[in-house]
Amino acid sequence: MNFQEITVEIRDSVGILTLNAPSTLNALTPVMVKEIDEAIDYLAKNARAMILCGAGRGFCSGASLNPSNPLTPLPADRSQRDIGLILEKYLNPIMLKLKNLPIPWISAVRGSAAGFGASLALAGDMIVASENATFIQIFSKIGLVPDGGATHLLSRTIGRARTMELMLTGDRLSAEKALEWALINRVVADESLEEEAFNTALALARGPTVALSLIRKAVWAAVDSTWEASLETERELQKIAGQTADFDEGVTAFVEKRAANFTGQ
Repeated sequence: MNFQEITVEIRDSVGILTLNAPSTLNALTPVMVKEIDEAIDYLAKNARAMILCGAGRGFCSGASLNPSNPLTPLPADRSQRDIGLILEKYLNPIMLKLKNLPIPWISAVRGSAAGFGASLALAGDMIVASENATFIQIFSKIGLVPDGGATHLLSRTIGRARTMELMLTGDRLSAEKALEWALINRVVADESLEEEAFNTALALARGPTVALSLIRKAVWAAVDSTWEASLETERELQKIAGQTADFDEGVTAFVEKRAANFTGQ
């Protein structure tokens, strides 16, 4: 696939989606957003795990505010502005696609993840960050409201008080502190980021793909569900998982005391 502002490759069943506009710290433009949307669809069908990362020294600086190439036009007449429209039409659908992705995905974060870029990074099933990574709810610094599901994601992960502090102040959250707060999974040396993310994704890509997809669905459902609803969801998904070839292989491998050879079927 030919893209202008991202790159996509598949290596050993791992799809790697790289935001590729390093001169702007991978700021989101209309072209980039469209390409991300297309790439997610492509990798969902052709890979068994995905990595989302940014080229250069930053992950993603959020929406482009460059007057010559903004993510959303800003009419001089403030009453005619609807910045929420870009969320409704383009960004929110991307976040929903990522939530409903049929394969597990990892965000590999180097440098700054700001604004919507932070939401994108923190929505990963697993988040691997380099030592210099920072997560910034920058919105209050420019008079906007956090988006990309940040209010939902952070409040349910680190609690209301910490979420309020990050969003009201717009202060940077270091990778070390994010790990301490259980907002991310691991922090690695900068030079090891790609290798760590790939090895983690490769292990997932070699796993029982259908079951991993169902696990993702169950966990996301549990975020907002009651105990009873979660039990029912698990029951329904377990029926599907039990009908897969990977389940048969997993049981056989367990009995034979060997490593399972999952095919994703």
